[in-house]
Amino acid sequence: METSSLNVMDATAQAELVRRREASPLELVDAAIQRIQSVNSQLNAVVWERFEKAREEARSPQLPDGPFRGVPFLTKDLGCTTAGEPDSGGSRFLKEHGYVAGATTELARRIKAAGFINLGRTNSPEFGSVPTTEPLAWGPTRNPWDLTRTAAGSSGGSCAAVASLMVPVAHGSDGGGSIRIPSAACGLVGLKPTRGRVCMSPSTEWVSPVSVQGFQTRTVRDLAACMDFASGTLPGDPMPPPVPSRPYISEVGGPLPGPLRIGLWTRFPASFDDPLDPECRRAVEETGKLLESLGHSVELAHPSILDEPKTPTIFNRIWPVRLLAALQSFERKLEKKAGPDNLDPDTLHWLDRARGVSAADYLLALEDMDAFTRAFAEWWHSGYDVLVTPVTGMVTPKLGALGMDAARIKTSALWWPFTAFFNLSGQPAISLPLHWAANGMPVGVQLGAAYAREDLLIRLAAQLEQARPWSARIPPVHA
Repeated sequence: METSSLNVMDATAQAELVRRREASPLELVDAAIQRIQSVNSQLNAVVWERFEKAREEARSPQLPDGPFRGVPFLTKDLGCTTAGEPDSGGSRFLKEHGYVAGATTELARRIKAAGFINLGRTNSPEFGSVPTTEPLAWGPTRNPWDLTRTAAGSSGGSCAAVASLMVPVAHGSDGGGSIRIPSAACGLVGLKPTRGRVCMSPSTEWVSPVSVQGFQTRTVRDLAACMDFASGTLPGDPMPPPVPSRPYISEVGGPLPGPLRIGLWTRFPASFDDPLDPECRRAVEETGKLLESLGHSVELAHPSILDEPKTPTIFNRIWPVRLLAALQSFERKLEKKAGPDNLDPDTLHWLDRARGVSAADYLLALEDMDAFTRAFAEWWHSGYDVLVTPVTGMVTPKLGALGMDAARIKTSALWWPFTAFFNLSGQPAISLPLHWAANGMPVGVQLGAAYAREDLLIRLAAQLEQARPWSARIPPVHA
């Protein structure tokens, strides 16, 4: 088999090679391992390798005959665990104590049943605590479009791996933008699903009300097909959304049900004094023109709740508490305490904040989240179909520019002001690589839909992908 073109094939195309017996799973896995080995030293995307296990699985007659049989895959080193395998969460605390997962998550089981072969785990900031992947445990992940810039976070390792063509698709998670922001920084498709769409077992949505699991891909059809096998609840799941009327892959290439009413948001929330980066504004404006050319009704409009002074505070009153709860869970399992010697400074910032939150304060934050969700969702109920916003407030910054200390906190605030709203409301949102800045960096555009309307986002994303293809754009550093 000629492997030179495998790097640019998406997962759907690679799976088709296996089905037609034009390539074996082992050939796909070996080729992907070679690609990882050729560029990972530059990017630091993959931090734990399971190459020999992957080869054994590729040779095995018990390899599941799912839709992606034999296709190589990577898993973010944060959640989506396999029992007995390392799970550091980007943390020196877990890495130094050799922590291994005690359970296989439902999503990991579904990924394996789909036929994917996991080659390892990808870099993540410690416990996903900041939107850049620069943990002290593993070092920074570099952006394949510019090695001096961040791959963003927290799914930065997965996004750098997919963008650089190591593998066609990788696992990610999104607690405030952690799929969409690195997808935007690396030029990929990244969907934050509806809350409860992808089962969190053995964790629970009640513990992590803002977090979801998902994928980063180079094509919309790969994303749709991944959502088909990953979606679905288990008995007892606390937040099951409505079941889609048909497979998501059926939405790719299908006609939309008449012109959509689409709102564009081309500025920061009212609480910000700074202007939006011109490249990010241009990305949204040009997407609006493209949508108009496709027959949709486009206007400057957004939910007014986004400009309320309280709105930007809600997420930061919930996130630190769930981070503290996660750390305490690991401390109980290891029977050891973490501290300044083995936790990153940004993590310590959030933990200090969390320890000042009372139970009553946390419940009040959840009440405010519920009130926000109702007001936010009302905008879609009033007649709009899609909200289009930037993913980030600036073009991807340099490594070292983002953090929670006084010198970097303003840059961090400008970097990710648009994504967490959809984590609070539970609605789906997708990042698409529809713009490139003058300096050659990709700039993502976010499309958000009503609760449980991934079908609409996938269909519209496929329409935009056909009108303005992006998968042929390859970063300078690639396998």
